[in-house]
Amino acid sequence: MAQKLQLAGAVVLLTGAASGIGAALAQGLAAKGCSLLLVDRDAAGLEAVAGKARAAGAAVETRVLDLTDAEAIQTLPDWAEARFGRLDVLINNAGVALGGRFDETHLDDFEWLMDINLRAVVRMCHAFLPMLRARPAAQIVNLSSLFGLIAPPGQVAYATSKFAVRGFTEALRHEYAGTGLGVTVVHPGGVATAIARSARSPRPPTDPEAAERARVEDEKAREAFGKLLTLSPEEAAATIIQGIERRQPRILIGKDARSAALIQRLMPAGYWKTIVRLSGGKV
Repeated sequence: MAQKLQLAGAVVLLTGAASGIGAALAQGLAAKGCSLLLVDRDAAGLEAVAGKARAAGAAVETRVLDLTDAEAIQTLPDWAEARFGRLDVLINNAGVALGGRFDETHLDDFEWLMDINLRAVVRMCHAFLPMLRARPAAQIVNLSSLFGLIAPPGQVAYATSKFAVRGFTEALRHEYAGTGLGVTVVHPGGVATAIARSARSPRPPTDPEAAERARVEDEKAREAFGKLLTLSPEEAAATIIQGIERRQPRILIGKDARSAALIQRLMPAGYWKTIVRLSGGKV
């Protein structure tokens, strides 16, 4: 496998491109001279991001698509082939969040999250493998999370999906070791995106007083979680792009992700008590 991937002139498909890390990646990749295939369910946000990338000189195509739609995903390779004739980099960035204890979580919401965070990643990789394998050098980049390294309480659904993305990506990398196809897993820490504000919450109790208490607790949890999101999407995107160029197998983004990876490696069963103690009980 080539030691470095040349992004200038590369064709990149990016999901979750309308906001957050995805929007910053689109701009950074445009500056590198990439042609972009941008996918998101947010039509207005997607077009705004595409406009900025075009202003930077990039050739850009957009597709409004809900990643829970497995049949729609199957149409994307033909779309990519018709627009640019090839694909060099696939970045599975799209993701959603679902807070709350497992016993408070409706299984329909759990399945919704798994459809986007895990099954869409698997389906995208499977759909685009033939195009990527046809290139002398190509890269798959799957975004896991800090919570694909450690699993905090109140994040059972999200951690389940992100640990699964990590395992899927690592196994895929081992399958294609020694070929022109590289596979990267990304673990962002606290990046300042809208994921905390847009996360689904457990469905409220039917009792009005209990429902109000649940609403207040949910707002407090969102506010507390939001305060942990301090790294800019632009910094995260720059780290990811550099990692793609270097064909890194794993990219840790932020001091929190690097610290968590170290603590988990040193104390694989007892890391959470240590993290709680080091944070002064604020996690």
